[in-house]
Amino acid sequence: MEGWRTGLLGIEVDAVDRWFAEHVDGARPPLQYQRVTGGHSCLTYLVTDTEDHRYVLRRPPVGALLATAHDVIREHRIMSALAGTEVPVPGMVGACSDPTVTGAPFFVMTYVDGVAVHTIGDAQRLLPSTAERQRAAQNLVDALAALHAIDVDAVGLGGLARRDGYLDRQLKRWATQWDACGLDDLRGMTRLHDWLVTHRPAESAGLLVHGDFRLGNALVGRDGTVLAIVDWELCTLGDPLSDVAYLLRSWSTSDATSRRGEIPTRAPGFPSAEDLARRYAERSGRPLDQLDYWMAFTSWRSAAILGGVYRRYVDGKMGAPPENLNAFPIEVEARMHQGLRLAGLE
Repeated sequence: MEGWRTGLLGIEVDAVDRWFAEHVDGARPPLQYQRVTGGHSCLTYLVTDTEDHRYVLRRPPVGALLATAHDVIREHRIMSALAGTEVPVPGMVGACSDPTVTGAPFFVMTYVDGVAVHTIGDAQRLLPSTAERQRAAQNLVDALAALHAIDVDAVGLGGLARRDGYLDRQLKRWATQWDACGLDDLRGMTRLHDWLVTHRPAESAGLLVHGDFRLGNALVGRDGTVLAIVDWELCTLGDPLSDVAYLLRSWSTSDATSRRGEIPTRAPGFPSAEDLARRYAERSGRPLDQLDYWMAFTSWRSAAILGGVYRRYVDGKMGAPPENLNAFPIEVEARMHQGLRLAGLE
């Protein structure tokens, strides 16, 4: 974490203090703000008042963004709708759509006393036993199956997005981001995109999908219980196998941007990606015969997303860049080649 009350990227301290005083029951300014680092998307802050009440504030990166990107008010709406379902989410405290307060809309949620597990070191320290690791994995898969079982009309999310054309929209959206990131020498991305367009499977019913569903976006208790799923900015109505493929890729593939070889699921006691797929199929009752296509798609999409993250850091829109920023283009290329292999193109 970085900062307290000065030099805070994206936070106008006095204005946000006033907003809390007016809109958050029980909040006692002046507030202390700490940037929660580790993510590469929206800016997230731990907020603490004078009586040690803790909240979490989330806002978009600074600077110009793609249309519809980093819509935190939409993210607030999604988590509000999921409150009380079998999908664990933080409690929503409030949202501010007025960009004059701190330069962009933001929302505030309850602080969840759980941990994010990003590396094998995190797993060994925070989930030291096999039982805890198995529980975390099983809870995660069960939460995904519960998400895909949500009746979107019943929770008020039926109008979140179109219920058809999900894959075409995804291919267009991330191709646009890829074109904007400036890594033009990776020609395989265009070849993989063309294969994905040509071989796209029959469209499924539009269900609620998270878009970035992985262990690192879960807040886990010390006993391995998944307390909350966070980072819903990519949530939409689409094909549930996109979430399954994304989870399985993150479960078994180490990335240079996360310190290669240190993914948490390398720790003994975590089930394999194949075990996760079987549990998901059992819990959801959904066939996985199109999973190979979606694994290729998620490799291409992950490369495009990371390319966009790299560009935002280079352009100064995400604050201080990570020390390993030079590994990002290497990892983008690795994700591209993974997708090309899955598609049988190399």
